[in-house]
Amino acid sequence: MEFVPELIKRGKRVIDLSADFRFSDASKYEAYYQPHTAKDLLEKAVYGLCEVYSDRIKSADLTGNPGCFPTTVLLPLVPLLKERFLEVNTIIADSKTGVSGAGRSLSLVSHFCEANESLKPYKAAAHRHCPEMEEVLSLEAGEPVAITFVPHLVPMTRGMETTIYASLARDADPEDIRSCMTSFYSNRPFVRICPDDTLPDTGNVRGSNYCDIGFKIDEKNNRLILMSVIDNLVKGASGQAIQNMNIMLGLDETKGLNHLPFPV
Repeated sequence: MEFVPELIKRGKRVIDLSADFRFSDASKYEAYYQPHTAKDLLEKAVYGLCEVYSDRIKSADLTGNPGCFPTTVLLPLVPLLKERFLEVNTIIADSKTGVSGAGRSLSLVSHFCEANESLKPYKAAAHRHCPEMEEVLSLEAGEPVAITFVPHLVPMTRGMETTIYASLARDADPEDIRSCMTSFYSNRPFVRICPDDTLPDTGNVRGSNYCDIGFKIDEKNNRLILMSVIDNLVKGASGQAIQNMNIMLGLDETKGLNHLPFPV
């Protein structure tokens, strides 16, 4: 936010990977980050969740690239909330991330000796990605949505998995859920809905820009279980930024992103 305003004044189009332009409400940003010095640009900025807001991204001058956790939470939930399948006050998101998803800054918890052979929750019900998710979910649901979100650090370098639990708001069978998801993402090349009885695996998206989504209905408890995986360093960051760039420039959305995943 310190230098983007000058770029916009010069007629440049910007994709920002920080959180500075992901919010429309400056007060929500400031509650979890810091004072915002470019509030006038928040109304101009478009949230860069490609599969949901591509029509607006096409003409955007400023795109706020989503966070990695929000990408795994929003992509499974948005279609179902729009179709009123879920009770909005029952959503719990449990996320697991590799160490690279916990940020680049040096910290004790991300040292190899601390993270190896260990699984730990952190920032439970206090993670700064939560208000970002709630703002988008509320917009798409057409009513306020508050979720319980708990991230966990797992001993791997990259990869992110989110399991979401929510009560069903109306009768639905697996075909109803699948139809809703596949219809919403029918022309979206980087979202893959897993086949029946197959659950997503971070190994299948490693080094790629894909988000794989699976689900299971817990009939006994009338609850839907959603599962999604991404590579947090690609679809959760730079890959999604490239996808946004392609959309903004009128290029094929997959340009530069259909490479074979690299073995690292």
